[in-house]
Amino acid sequence: MIRGAVAIFRRDFRKFLTTPFVIMMTLFMPIMYLLIFGNAMGGTITGISIGVVQEEPYIIETPLYVSALQNLQHYHQSDKPAMFLVTAFTSEEAAGNALKTGKILGYVVFPSDVVPGREVRVYLDSSEYMIPSLIQGGVSAALAQAGASNPVHIYNIYGDIEYLQFFGIGVIVMGIFMTTMMGGGLALIRDREMGIIEGYLVTPVKRSSIILGTIGSGSVKAFLSGFIIFLVDIFVAGIVIRGPADFFMVLFVLTITSVGITSLVVSLASRFSSQQEYASTIAFFNLILFMTSGAFYPVQGMPYWLRWITVINPEAYAVHALRSIVLRGQGINVIGIDLLALVIFSAVAIMLGIMTYRRTLE
Repeated sequence: MIRGAVAIFRRDFRKFLTTPFVIMMTLFMPIMYLLIFGNAMGGTITGISIGVVQEEPYIIETPLYVSALQNLQHYHQSDKPAMFLVTAFTSEEAAGNALKTGKILGYVVFPSDVVPGREVRVYLDSSEYMIPSLIQGGVSAALAQAGASNPVHIYNIYGDIEYLQFFGIGVIVMGIFMTTMMGGGLALIRDREMGIIEGYLVTPVKRSSIILGTIGSGSVKAFLSGFIIFLVDIFVAGIVIRGPADFFMVLFVLTITSVGITSLVVSLASRFSSQQEYASTIAFFNLILFMTSGAFYPVQGMPYWLRWITVINPEAYAVHALRSIVLRGQGINVIGIDLLALVIFSAVAIMLGIMTYRRTLE
């Protein structure tokens, strides 16, 4: 029995040593979890865009306004960058428009001198996690440093939003990626191992048709997964769809996100012949894309070197678009850039998938 166990051990261990890529990824992944997960979660949130405006009738800048503005601009934790990026607006209407279009995450209205002791009003984008409370704390600290005792009134323009609703939007995108990983890339590798792909090649079907069909099938599976999780969010997390227009925009975002992510995963899978190597690589991409998408934690809490990944991260655009539609009720004027980025990414990923698949078959 011992001799047989030793023989099996030697065979299995030698097989492990013949896969240096898997060994490298096995050691590399914990380090990446330390760097990516550790920096993407729980970091100090800085660079929050807020606005300040003086209440009408505006005559001159009041001492309270000037002092609080300076205090907000220099408000920061020890050895950290400024917490707020402050923009002064000339009217409440301009500040309100900037907040509704996502240019700022809150604004503060300071009272004029006409009515002494009037309240300070704070309008917040309540769809974000932790950021509203940080703005409230910053405003209170700025007023205390200015020696003001004015009452502070908070207005959450999107109502009270729980973390479950904030995180639930990110889970939709995660579901799309996980389904694509199993139903798109892994299915393609299995077909190659079973000789099904070779069977396609002896038919009149073009090689580009094979990859397009695989992407199409995987995209439908991913869309159905994202849509089901979206419905679960409605009943479990309590998110609300305001009308048919919002509903169809959600479906459109889910569609192009599914196509783009599926195309990326399939293009990666076409370069691997081993399920182990594919699983190691796709786990790495899942870590990078999901952790930097803002699904768990605000992007403002990431270090600058990690924030740059969100610029090329399709999941970040998908999460932002879905949150803008579902939690804020915003339209195409806000999510237009997200949709454009997702469409471009999907087109590039499809072309990359066709090119890499043809090269693999050659």
